[in-house]
Amino acid sequence: MKKLIFPIVVLLLASCNPSDKQNTQQASDTQLEKPMTDTVSPADTSQVDGITGATNVANASTFNGTLVIPPQHFAAITLPMGGIVKNLSLLPGTYVKKGSILATLENPEFITLQQEYLDSRAQLEYLEAEYHRQQTLSQEEAASLKKLQQSKADYLSMKSRMQAAIARLHLLGIQPEKLIGNGISPSLEIKAPISGYISNLQANLGKYLDSGEPLCDIIDKSQMMVRLVAYEKDLESLKVGCPLLFQINGLGNKTFHGKLISIGQEVDDANRSIELYAEMTENSPLFRPGYSCFCKDGKEMNQEYVSLRNSSR
Repeated sequence: MKKLIFPIVVLLLASCNPSDKQNTQQASDTQLEKPMTDTVSPADTSQVDGITGATNVANASTFNGTLVIPPQHFAAITLPMGGIVKNLSLLPGTYVKKGSILATLENPEFITLQQEYLDSRAQLEYLEAEYHRQQTLSQEEAASLKKLQQSKADYLSMKSRMQAAIARLHLLGIQPEKLIGNGISPSLEIKAPISGYISNLQANLGKYLDSGEPLCDIIDKSQMMVRLVAYEKDLESLKVGCPLLFQINGLGNKTFHGKLISIGQEVDDANRSIELYAEMTENSPLFRPGYSCFCKDGKEMNQEYVSLRNSSR
């Protein structure tokens, strides 16, 4: 019995000591408060799921796209008249200026068209003079009304033929007035409508090209654009005029500027996407149509960049 009484007395004394109990409680409270003070920051507003580790911050969407040429800076060179390629000095990638000769064609119909214009012009001068003469005779009652009407019909018919020949020559890029002094040209010159680089060349010397068949394309890279693909969930945050920063793969960290200029008005039924177009402020000779690109969503377009990558590499 004596051995059992001693431990009980010690426990009772410890439990009855108020100062020790208070000190133990204060130490415990201090240990509980300290880790919370170190781990929780007033500036940290994100909430983390203790089980999955997910946060309440949404991931930014990205848009895919490509570098494109505006329609007004792209020219498909098609032939207004068929013919055999006589001269050709083009290579893909060659830079040409507006008005420069791309190729020359030979076609007997081209010679015939010039002859029709010159003949109709010469006959029109005679018929016009005859018509005026018949008018004068009719007023003096020295000629019949039938001759006046026939003269007028012949004059107007030849005038329409000459106007048709002029219109056809203009379609071929020929100034009819130059034929009077220079005479008939045996070949047709195909000229560049814009300045730019040759691409998609479809001709060679001696090849016969039909009317409407493409000769080549000319691309003007002075005002490149970015065509992006967004999704309907991002449309609310997109605004025209939003500034963009983008980078080109292979040019290091050099940054270019641009802005959103157009948002499509029709959503694709298949993938629920919509097209966006952005213009670029700067330009580079290293830009190529067809480069793939991606950018951040519209909420961060004024802070993030568009990164362009060469899909062929």
